[in-house]
Formats: sequence, C-alpha cells, structure tokens
Amino acid sequence: MSLLTTIARSATRAARPATRAVPAASLSLAARGVHTLPKLDYSYDALEPHISGKIMELHHSKHHQAYVNGLNAAEEAYAKAAAPKEQIKLQSALKFNGGGHINHSLFWKNLAPQSQGGGELKAGPLKDAIVADFGSVDAFKKKMNTVTAAIQGSGWGWLGYNPETKKLEIATTPNQDPLLSHVPIIGIDIWEHAFYLQYHNVKADYLTAIWNVINFKEAERRFVEAAKSA
Repeated sequence: MSLLTTIARSATRAARPATRAVPAASLSLAARGVHTLPKLDYSYDALEPHISGKIMELHHSKHHQAYVNGLNAAEEAYAKAAAPKEQIKLQSALKFNGGGHINHSLFWKNLAPQSQGGGELKAGPLKDAIVADFGSVDAFKKKMNTVTAAIQGSGWGWLGYNPETKKLEIATTPNQDPLLSHVPIIGIDIWEHAFYLQYHNVKADYLTAIWNVINFKEAERRFVEAAKSA
C-alpha cells in the first residue's frame, strides 16, 4: 500500500464513518486539501528558555506548514495522474511531505511547558519500561542523545516500541521518513531548523535542553496503548 493510500484512508475515516469500501483513486480525491496545520497546545514562547519562541514560531508556522502544503499538492497531482509512471514520480514528494506532516504532528505533542509537567517523568509504566530496557532514565537519555546526535545530515531520533520484542528501543530515520519499524513513543527533530537559531551547530546542547520540555505524560499514553495492542 502506498503512503498516499495510507494517509488518504486515515483522513477519510476521520472525516466520516466508513459505510462501504471506496476505491483508492476516490480516496485520493477525497483526501485532497484535508491536511491542515495542527494547533499547538501551548504558546510559541511557552517552552523557553529551552526552545525559543522564535524557533517554535518558524518551525511550526513555516516549516510544518510547508510540509502540509506540499502533501496536499502532491496528493492532488497524484489523483490527477493519468498513468502509473506519473504516480511513481510523485512518490518521493508524498513520502517527504507526508512524513514531515506525520513527524511534526507527533513532535508538537511530544513537547510541553514545564508549568504543564514538561520534563517530568513520574513513576509509572513508561518509567518502569525505560529502566528495565536501558538500566536507568539517565542511561536512556544519554544513549538517545548519542544516537540522535550521530545522524549525518537531517533526520529524527526515536524512542520506539518494538511489537515483536515488546521492548523500548532507540531508532533513527533520515530526512522526514516516519518511523515504521516501531510504534513511535518519543521523536526528536534533529533538522537544523529545530535548533540552529538558538544552539547554532551544537546539537548536543539542544539535545540536553529538550528533555526539560519532553511531554512524558503523552509518551506514556502512547507506550501503554502500544503495549496493549502488541
């Protein structure tokens, strides 16, 4: 199944109850224009001093909006494509913009101001699993930062749940590729637009700071849901 069909089916299910099977081409048409920039649960400057308000504003309103626009345009072109060859040519645009939209929509939920519990990992199933799989919370953060910082170029560092091993594992994806091998629990954007205005080329400082605003409550919700479904 192509990324286009997956996104289209998800959008169609969210828009209305499913009543009958719909051909993939119809789903593509139905999905045109449905992707929108999600609203944040906090103000742009709410994550300061760890992530500046200017970075958040540009990252959300400019970069993520560009992925949304690109995805809608690619889906529209795919729906109008008259031949498989034309559709194949659009796969890279669908993957890049679709992944950018998926990853960033998750990323915003991954963050929370400290006044709303950001950075606080309370005792519970997620903390227990992290300790069991990495030895300690500090050991997990150190490994996550090391693996993420080692990404060459742009990409994402992930804490994911592996349904086969039933363990939490660290993974990376290049560019805007979404995490497909695991259920994403925490994702960290290591593209320069996520940190350069504040941390310049010192990725390590950005990765250290971001843990102060990680929304562990949301991460635990994802983890519990993933473990139940495995």
